[in-house]
Amino acid sequence: MDDVVIVGGGTIGLSIGFELVRRGVDATILERGRAGRGTSWQAAGMLAPDAEIGFEELELYKLNRESLRRWPDFANRVEEASGMKVDYRDEGTLIVADDRDSAEAIRRLFEFQKEQGLEVEWVTGDEARDIEPFVAPRLSAAIYSKSDHQVDNRRLLRALQVAFEAEGGTLHEESPVAAVVPDDKQPAAKTADGTRVEADQIVVAAGVWSRELEGWTPDTQPPVRPVKGQMIQLQRKRPFDLQHVIRGPDAYLAPKSNGRVVVGATSEEMGFDTTVTAGGLYDLLEGAWEVVPGIYDLPVDETWAGLRPASRDHAPLLGKTAAPGVTMATGHYRHGILLTPVTAEEIANLVQTGETSSWLEPFSPTRFSDAHSSRSLA
Repeated sequence: MDDVVIVGGGTIGLSIGFELVRRGVDATILERGRAGRGTSWQAAGMLAPDAEIGFEELELYKLNRESLRRWPDFANRVEEASGMKVDYRDEGTLIVADDRDSAEAIRRLFEFQKEQGLEVEWVTGDEARDIEPFVAPRLSAAIYSKSDHQVDNRRLLRALQVAFEAEGGTLHEESPVAAVVPDDKQPAAKTADGTRVEADQIVVAAGVWSRELEGWTPDTQPPVRPVKGQMIQLQRKRPFDLQHVIRGPDAYLAPKSNGRVVVGATSEEMGFDTTVTAGGLYDLLEGAWEVVPGIYDLPVDETWAGLRPASRDHAPLLGKTAAPGVTMATGHYRHGILLTPVTAEEIANLVQTGETSSWLEPFSPTRFSDAHSSRSLA
């Protein structure tokens, strides 16, 4: 493998590029705006496979858990290459209930987590306050997930960009790609100004914009849609000093070491609309205040609405496509930051060897067309 062009410079594109250049592969990233300033910048940086396990998403949970296992080594590599810290934190997560209904809901989740062998602990409201003094006094119960961690996604993105370029990667910002040009021998990415950038392989890591690229056929176009998420950033003000990620019934809070407290997130099917609404902010603040009342006097730093790239089944699209010379790494939905290490390493392996690992097989981009063909033949 001589050279690779990566479409998209978020955490997925930057991390794949970083892994490739570390292995001696020439990698060029084409980013439509500023690198790392899209969906990845607008995330909360939670690494929480146990807290977010879905009752019908066990295959995805395995991938999430494997990626978390790889996170410490990955963070060390990025920090060493960039000379920058990514604020990887392992204090754990509290999933809290503020009334009887939410207690029953998290009890069902806890029982399912235990059935799957997860290392979680059921705690009373008093025990939850012993772990994290800033949760609400009236909490009835909580799940303590010690193995769910977090990272500062914005520090990570800055470090990834520096690490990628320090290792010899080429980054072109403000270079929107209009189309992919599949080809067995010389695939290419065509930029908005008509420039054709050829490579031995094209990797599409363009998040919500992956589907919008021209050049796909009906059976290769990724079924990725944007799901809007409004968020709020507060600034820590002593004596408030939240240390753990708190997940309540209607909002979560993720404190960062530099004083940021990220509150999120709504989930809205609104296409590419990124309007911040009064209703969205009200719901988030009310949900956060119910479980961590100390946020009431904190200054509001920033508000935004991001767009999560969701596939048809809410699992990522990872691997070779039916388009010759084109590999896909998109559709990570809520798990883009969490899945960064496993995506980067396994896609880099695939690009280098041509072999799809057992980690990637369940998330093949062709699974929807394959399923359609199987139903047609039945």
